[in-house]
Amino acid sequence: MLEPRQPGRLSHDDLIDHLVRSTALQRGEAARVILDVLAYFDEKTEEFVRRRHRELQSGGMANTEIFERIAAELPHRAVAPPELSLRQLRRIVYG
Repeated sequence: MLEPRQPGRLSHDDLIDHLVRSTALQRGEAARVILDVLAYFDEKTEEFVRRRHRELQSGGMANTEIFERIAAELPHRAVAPPELSLRQLRRIVYG
């Protein structure tokens, strides 16, 4: 499914079928979940840092806490980036 099917890209019909059989999701919802998961794991380190900074800042956290929290979260990503200092994290967010 996952229309439109692009050359060189896998169709995830088998995974969609599995989700439809094993959950209450409809086919379109299952496809959307798969796309969301794939997008999450495709997120670059810089994108992750900026997104988490926005999320945590909108939750009322101070920058000092935010950057410490992001630094603690990064090693637990599916593909952990090299260790980044708090200064490097600030540079990603503020340039």
